[in-house]
This record gives sequence, C-alpha cells and structure tokens, in this order.
Amino acid sequence: MSEQEKDFFEQAMADVVPLESGRQTLYLKPQAAVDKSARREAQRLMQENFLSTDFLEVIPCEQPLEFKGEGIQQGVLDKLRNGRYPPQASLNLLRQPVETSRQALFRFIMQAEAQNLRSLLIVHGRGRQNESHPNIVRSYVAKWLAQFEQVQAFCRALPRDGGEGACYVTLRKSAQARAENFERHAKRSR
Repeated sequence: MSEQEKDFFEQAMADVVPLESGRQTLYLKPQAAVDKSARREAQRLMQENFLSTDFLEVIPCEQPLEFKGEGIQQGVLDKLRNGRYPPQASLNLLRQPVETSRQALFRFIMQAEAQNLRSLLIVHGRGRQNESHPNIVRSYVAKWLAQFEQVQAFCRALPRDGGEGACYVTLRKSAQARAENFERHAKRSR
C-alpha cells in the first residue's frame, strides 16, 4: 500500500468508532426438550392430516389440472387461469417423495389459511410419461387440493410461474376477511 493510499484510508476511517464487545448470554433449551416438543408437534400434524394416499387415478400428462368448487363463478377461474391473482406464497414440491409432499401441502394450506392468504402457487413438476414420479405427485396434488374445503379453485399456472409443472390455488376468505369486507362495503353504501 502506498503512502497516499494509506493516508486516504486513515482519513476515511477517522470518524469510525470501534464496536463495544457486548457479550450477550443466550440460554438454549436442552436438545432433548426441543426434540420432544418437535416430535409432539409432528405427531399432532400427522393425526390431523386428512389427506389420503389411497387409490390414485393418474391424470394424463397432457390433461391440465383444473378444479372449481361449488358456487364458484367461471369468471373467478378465468382470472385465476390468466394469472390475475398474483400468488402471495408458493410451495415447491419438485423431486419430493409422495409422503413428504402430502405433509408439506397440508402444512402449507393450513399456514396460508392462518395468515389469511388467498392466492397460492404450488410447483409440483411435470413428467413426460403418465407413470413418472412428477406426474404421480401432480395427480396426488390435484386429489389432495380437492379434499380441502378451503380451496375454491385451482388450475395450471402460466409459463412464467411454472406452466404445466405448477398450479395456482385460490382459498376461501377467512371469517375475519369476510367481516372486514362486509364493513368496508357497508360503509360505502351509507
């Protein structure tokens, strides 16, 4: 380092104050207690998870995933299909085993509902043959999503979001969101 560079460096660092060595004591729970509570939570989720891995009707690769629940207008599905509801959260199930995908999807939908999210993206992958692993997971995802009463509709995603290897999902409004919406529109009509 030349003298000029050294002077430059010292000028730049002239007003810098060293950090205090603030040592903080952090007490961690014993690992056994953490493992026990995590195991209990996992068991509770396993018991609540109603998604089945029983008989599966494999959906052909060329057939797009699509579902519209009772009472859902065609316009909602059209907007969903055209990407008009931007995803608020996404789940990636690529190369995941079926059981792992089942658990992850269940947790994802439950968390999305708890956080009042309405529009989701699930990346499941797309196989080239009907019996390929990605297509099996894709078929299970379609079956499982239809089992949730919170799911209003789902359809194939746009190419920018994964195309046929992903799907958009829209959830019902929570009771809280419905009440807020009612208040907002009631105030406007007065």
